[in-house]
Amino acid sequence: MKTRLALALCLSAALGVSACSVRDAVTPDKPVAVAPVQLAANVDDKAPDVRVDTVITAQATDGEVTEVKLYAGSDPAKNVVKGSITGTGWVATQLLEPGQTYHFQVKGINEEGKTATLERTFTTQDLGLNQQTYPSVAPLQGETVGVGMPVIVTFDIPVKNRALYERKMRVESTPAVEGTWSWLSDREVHYRPKDFWPDGAKVKIIAAVNGLPAGNGVYGQKDQIVDFKVGRSVVSTVDVASHKLTVRIDDKVARTIPVTTGDAGHKTRRGTKIIMEKYSSIDMDAATTGVDSEDPGYYNISDVRWAMRLTNSGEFLHAAPWSVGSQGVANVSHGCTGMSTANAAWFYGKSRRGDVVKYINSGRTLEENNGWTDWNMSYDDFAKGSAL
Repeated sequence: MKTRLALALCLSAALGVSACSVRDAVTPDKPVAVAPVQLAANVDDKAPDVRVDTVITAQATDGEVTEVKLYAGSDPAKNVVKGSITGTGWVATQLLEPGQTYHFQVKGINEEGKTATLERTFTTQDLGLNQQTYPSVAPLQGETVGVGMPVIVTFDIPVKNRALYERKMRVESTPAVEGTWSWLSDREVHYRPKDFWPDGAKVKIIAAVNGLPAGNGVYGQKDQIVDFKVGRSVVSTVDVASHKLTVRIDDKVARTIPVTTGDAGHKTRRGTKIIMEKYSSIDMDAATTGVDSEDPGYYNISDVRWAMRLTNSGEFLHAAPWSVGSQGVANVSHGCTGMSTANAAWFYGKSRRGDVVKYINSGRTLEENNGWTDWNMSYDDFAKGSAL
């Protein structure tokens, strides 16, 4: 009997100890405090003279950024700077405009769902026009051009940081083509595909240079986005020796036209030329090409019909009713390609800016950059003009 009592006491004691252990294990811990989200920006509140090439950013600690507004002026829906949320922060994808007051609002949230807001107001540096370079683009928005048309970006103030600018310019086309930029100078850069554009191609030019430092304290003045189309293929050939213009449309001969080109003292240049401008009527004064009015070779002809410029130096395709007797027989012009009024009107109607006219069998070579001479060199040589 004593033995059983002792065993019962031992079991009771053991069970008592066990019960205490269970109560200790389920005792709840004290809750851990969740840190509030902390927001920061890379621009101070009321900061003056912020550089226009500043990439505005925001960052969240102990949370994430949920919403950002960055705009100039008083209307949040206008002059908005676009950006993207990356991880726990935000980065602007556009640069700033000069002489503007910007409002920057950042919202964030922590793990408990508690929010915070950061607000900044700042002013950008003021720039004069002599501190901004404007990019003019050809072709024009919505224009339909020929298969030889180069993309041309011309800056009104020199760009020293060519590589930086070239990285921010691109050309997209459907169908896709291989192409490259080539700088003619610090003011002008061209883009051409490896071969002529496919007829019917749709092309977009994107020059994202606004606020981009060009060097010497100069910044890009504006982004440019231009869409254009490529029309049907019109590639013509002028045989200077046989006085003949052959027009091919979509690789088929559409017409052969008798012409006259430059005489022995004014030989028409050999090479691949691009139609740069079209005039239904134009006055042609030799003084514009450097010929003095007292020179025996001087001319001044008004109302020249159906004229299309091929070079900077003044070579045109145009109607020349005064030389019909020589067309197809002899070269008697001052360098232009003349044809009958009827043929010139027909050719003018079939042509666009950017169409190709190849000149062969002439003893005079087309000078580099005397017009849009991009196709007078190999693609590899053209690509050597890239800053990249």
